[in-house]
Amino acid sequence: MASSDGQRLPAELRRVLTTLARTPHLLVASDYDGTLAPIVDDPALALPLPEAVAALRCLAGLHETTTAVISGRALRDLATLSRLPGEVHLVGSHGSEFAVDFVRALPEEARNVLDRVRSEAESLCQSTPGLLIELKPASVAFHYRQCSPTTARQLLAHLRSDLCIWDGVQVSEGKAVIEFSVVETDKGHALDILRHQVGATAAIFLGDDVTDEKAFARLSGPDLGIRVGVGESLAEHRVADPADVATVLAFLLEERRAWLHGDQAVPIERLTMLANERSVALVTPDAKVNWLCHPEPDSAAIFADLLGGPAAGHFSIKPEHGSLPLGQRYLPGTMIVETRWSRLLVTDYLEHDLASHRTDLVRRISGSTNAVITFAPRPEFGQVPVRLLRERDGLRVVGTSDPMVLRSPGVDWEITSDGQQETAHAVVRPREGAPVLLELRCGTDDLSESVVDEPARHIRAASYWYDWAKTLTLPSVESDLVLRSALTLRGLVHKDSGSIMAAATTSLPEELGGVRNWDYRYCWLRDGAMTAAALVSVGSFAEADGFLAWLHGVLETIPGPERLHPLYTLHGTQLGAEAVIDTLPGYAGSRPVRVGNLANQQVQLDVFGPVVDLVVHLATARGTLSDADWTMVQAMAEAVSRRWHEPDHGIWEERHAPRHHVYSKVMCWLTIDRAIKLGEQFGRDLAPSWVPLRDTIATDVLKNGWNDEVQSFTTAYDGDDLDAASLFVGLSGLIDPADERFQSTVTAIEAELRSGSTVYRYRRDDGLPGDEGGFHLCAAWMIESYLLTGRRTEAEELFSQIIAAAGPTGLLPEEYDPVAERSLGNHPQAYSHLGLIRCAQLLSQ
Repeated sequence: MASSDGQRLPAELRRVLTTLARTPHLLVASDYDGTLAPIVDDPALALPLPEAVAALRCLAGLHETTTAVISGRALRDLATLSRLPGEVHLVGSHGSEFAVDFVRALPEEARNVLDRVRSEAESLCQSTPGLLIELKPASVAFHYRQCSPTTARQLLAHLRSDLCIWDGVQVSEGKAVIEFSVVETDKGHALDILRHQVGATAAIFLGDDVTDEKAFARLSGPDLGIRVGVGESLAEHRVADPADVATVLAFLLEERRAWLHGDQAVPIERLTMLANERSVALVTPDAKVNWLCHPEPDSAAIFADLLGGPAAGHFSIKPEHGSLPLGQRYLPGTMIVETRWSRLLVTDYLEHDLASHRTDLVRRISGSTNAVITFAPRPEFGQVPVRLLRERDGLRVVGTSDPMVLRSPGVDWEITSDGQQETAHAVVRPREGAPVLLELRCGTDDLSESVVDEPARHIRAASYWYDWAKTLTLPSVESDLVLRSALTLRGLVHKDSGSIMAAATTSLPEELGGVRNWDYRYCWLRDGAMTAAALVSVGSFAEADGFLAWLHGVLETIPGPERLHPLYTLHGTQLGAEAVIDTLPGYAGSRPVRVGNLANQQVQLDVFGPVVDLVVHLATARGTLSDADWTMVQAMAEAVSRRWHEPDHGIWEERHAPRHHVYSKVMCWLTIDRAIKLGEQFGRDLAPSWVPLRDTIATDVLKNGWNDEVQSFTTAYDGDDLDAASLFVGLSGLIDPADERFQSTVTAIEAELRSGSTVYRYRRDDGLPGDEGGFHLCAAWMIESYLLTGRRTEAEELFSQIIAAAGPTGLLPEEYDPVAERSLGNHPQAYSHLGLIRCAQLLSQ
């Protein structure tokens, strides 16, 4: 409706409208006559432009958007004439009439004055040719547009010397109208009331008359005022007529809708991850880089199109004559991605062997057709304005805290601006044997040619992954997908520190349009240990070594393991406060977009178990146990001995009061059990208290975790709700999988939490609004439980369904919605891939 007409608006007005459209809660308010409807001789015939009505109606239907018409007309007449839907707030009588029957609340004195004004109006109407009288619940308007100039002058002189000085009367003059009211009339006051009622973070008001200036006077900060027509005004912007108002509203609608709902959000599972040993990026199926953070994966994003649409930054390449790609793939055994059209190939990878402050993205365009490039860096999640300077060998990005350049020799760039941000566009045609190279270099201002040519860097990037992949021991079941999962897990490893990210992204939703949007770009002790253990299981030990060294470093900063936080930054420091980025609409309109994670402050007593289990896996695979690792195991066992009986927030980090979670107790048991077995295996001295403590915890779980009514181990000691994590009563070895209580638990959790191709964590109220999808990790636990209880057919069927949910390049996010049949949650998720590896290994036995 507005994309073409919107170009008629001045560029600066389009810019401020685009900015306004991205406020968390928008109030759109407008005058009626001369703004939504053209001025006509007979006020009873002033109909609004259909385009304006349509735009207001659609704006009113958007989330966190309020629309209103504040008019001088009586509210009842305004409703009848405008025919606007109930979703649009109507305010009549210059802002004094919010309800049709409000006149009943007029005090007797005001009603008496109003009767006198009406009597005078009736007398003047009979003696003044062309005068039209409009009676309102609390005022009378004298319309003299159809009077002769002489008659109009005489009328105004009389009214100004008579009615205007009556006690209890307020006067408002507009275009060929003068109105006398017995209540306060102030459109600015009405605007303030509406703003307060809906909690608007910004407002726009459009008006054409003197009475609208009171509303313009109340605008401030991010608000926007637009005057229609000529005349002095406090409004900063101006349009010509109601047709332009309709264009403004339609343009605002288009921008607001795109901001709220995402710009054709790509299904999460179809996003492909680039990685080197330090950075990650995401690429859409049509070769748009829509996610890249710098200088670290948990830093602010340079390209955040994933969470904010094109305005939040992207780096796109596509054929000039648009067509859908034929496909996208990883080069086998690598993290190099190829996107192919019939006559165009785009190859993407992150460079290796760089200084720690560098993030370099290489994009190679080959083929025999023109390609269109759009380079739109938007540092700090799009909150920092940038300029782009053309230089001989590329572009320099100006305005960033870290230097940034795009080396692109031979590319002729055109730079455009929306008034705040600049974007570079180019059309290129690769030649046979001479691809077009684009090298985004973050952390340097060097545009010179690299010392190592691109083919050699391509080989180096491929070899880093391929040579490692050749060392792995893969199961016979789905070995290619297991390899991709292993590569993905290694891509989430931060080699400089040894930490391991839970996922590559923040705020990808657990429910489309919902608020369950979390930042997973950090290192959870649990997730990191489980990821490292999965890599040990396929024959790679370096990641476990790095993670344990990172953890030793974290432990040096605290008095003891019982003081460990559940998660840390990639460099092992505590997280700052969780924050919200209001300027981003979120993936497909899922807000808020969060940075940081409040789980940092929780008590999660299960974290010791996965760490000790990792030490067991690594030491067993190597045949040796380091003194440092054994000392850490001892310290964690002691931490469990001191705290196992406490309630905690559990594996799922619920923001409720702590409970005695069965899974946490089982992990405390596992910590002691694995410490005992590790000490026995490697001839280490055991604390005398460990064996009886192991028995005490097991007895406690079996007594308090089992619920006779539901015939299952439950979430926690204080309820009968179920949780997929309680399967670890059997998966951990605390009870024999042949035990009827475990088999009954598997059946109960299957009945309660499995839905088709996925398994939910739980069904209880967790204190957050909305729903979520099933967890791939929980489905993996169910598969393992099926196998332990002799149900191989069900295990194979569920595993095949998990595989079917993977994206075309083999990646899995956190969750799956079996009803909508689409993926949810941060992506790619370590949990999902380590679960897939585990299941494939078990099914291969």
